[in-house]
Amino acid sequence: MIKKNTTYGLALSIILSLTGLGFMGCSSTDSKDKKFGVKNDNLVYFQDSYSACRDEFRKASSDLKDKYPATVIGNFQVPSKVDNDLTIDYVYIPASEKKEKLLILSSGVHGVEGFSGSAAQQLFMKEYMEKVDHKNTGVLLLHGLNPYGFKYHRRVTENNVDLNRNSDVSMELYQNKNKGYTKLNDFLNPTTKVDVGSFKNRFFYMRALFRIMKDSVSTLRQAILQGQYEYEKGLYFGGKTFEPQIVTMQKFLGETMKDYAKILELDIHTGYGERGKLHLFPNPMKDKDEKAGVETIFKGYDIDWGDEADFYTVTGDFSDFIGKIYPKKFYMPMTLEYGTMDSQTTGGSIKSIHNMILENQGIHHGYDSDDDKKEVLRRLMEMYYPSSPAWRSYTLEQTRKIFDTTVERYNSMN
Repeated sequence: MIKKNTTYGLALSIILSLTGLGFMGCSSTDSKDKKFGVKNDNLVYFQDSYSACRDEFRKASSDLKDKYPATVIGNFQVPSKVDNDLTIDYVYIPASEKKEKLLILSSGVHGVEGFSGSAAQQLFMKEYMEKVDHKNTGVLLLHGLNPYGFKYHRRVTENNVDLNRNSDVSMELYQNKNKGYTKLNDFLNPTTKVDVGSFKNRFFYMRALFRIMKDSVSTLRQAILQGQYEYEKGLYFGGKTFEPQIVTMQKFLGETMKDYAKILELDIHTGYGERGKLHLFPNPMKDKDEKAGVETIFKGYDIDWGDEADFYTVTGDFSDFIGKIYPKKFYMPMTLEYGTMDSQTTGGSIKSIHNMILENQGIHHGYDSDDDKKEVLRRLMEMYYPSSPAWRSYTLEQTRKIFDTTVERYNSMN
C-alpha cells in the first residue's frame, strides 16, 4: 500500500518551533472541534472499552439475525498468553438469490483504532443494512481484528506486530529488508525508561532535525513507515511470520469470498490527517476497470491515490492481503481514515511519531514514574480515539454520508 508522507519540510517546521513561532502549524484542537458541533444520535454508537464495543456489536448482530434468518454470527478466539477472552467477531449476511457482490467492512486492524471502527459498524448494522440490495449482495462485518491492541490500548498485537505490515499470502513478505530503518533504529527505539520531561524528549524536534540533516527527509519518511521485519521491539514491526488472525482470516475470507464476482472492502482507521476529516486511501490499482469502479463509488470525494512524489510505500497491508486471496476477483479496497492530530502537517506528523516512540519505549523498557505512564497513555488515546464528543460526532456524521453514497452506488453497480 502507498500512503501520504507528512515529513517534507520537516527541518523548516522544527526551526520555527524552536524559535517560538508556534507548534509548526497545528491548530488548537479545542477551537477546531467547536466548529463540528455535537449530535447525540451519533454519540450513542461509541463505547469506551473493548468489551462494551464487542457487546454492542454482538447485540446488533443478534438483531440482524431476527430480520435476516440466513445471517451467520460467529467469532474467532485469538490466542494470548495473558487473556483468554480476545475474539474477532463477525456477522455475515449472504446474498439471498445470487451471489454477485460482497461488501466487507472491517475494523480494529490497529487495535486502539477499533473504538471508532466499532461505532461505524454499529451505525451500518442499525441504519444501513436494510438499504443494501440483499438479493445479489452479501455483507460481511469483521469486528476487532486486533483484539489485544483494542482491549489493552495498543496499536499492535501482543507480539508487538503491526497487522498492517503483517498481512500477506506469501512468506516472502518477511524477507523484505528496510535498510533505512537500521540507520534510524536507535532514534526510533530508545532502550531507557520513559521520562516525558527528559532533555531528549523536550528537544525531540531538534534531534529530529539533526537526523534529517544526516539521513535526508526521503530516508526518514520511507524507513519509518514502510514496515520492518528485523527489530522485534521496534516500531512498525511486521513480524517474522503470520499472526494467528491472518492465518484464520485467509481461510475464512477465502470461503466467504469464493462465490462472489465483485468485492468492495472498507477498512476503518483513525490517526492520519486533518483533525476530524475523513480521508480516503485506496490501494494502488493497476487494473483500470477496478480503479474506475472505485472512482464511480466514491465520486465527489477526494481520493489519495498514492501517485504523488510525497507518498510512501507500505508492505503487508491488510486490504492488499484480502485482494491477494483471490487475485482474479474484481476487487475494490478503500481505507477510511479519520484524522486526529493534523498529521498532514509536518508539526502534527512529528508529534505523532514522538507519541508512538514514547508508547513503544514504555511498553518494552518501563516508565520513570506512574505520571509518565499515564501521560503517554493519554497522548496515545487522544491520537487514536479523541475524547472530544465533537470529534466523535463529526466523524460519524461523515460516516453516514459516505455510507449513503457507497451503498446506493454499489447497489446499482453491474
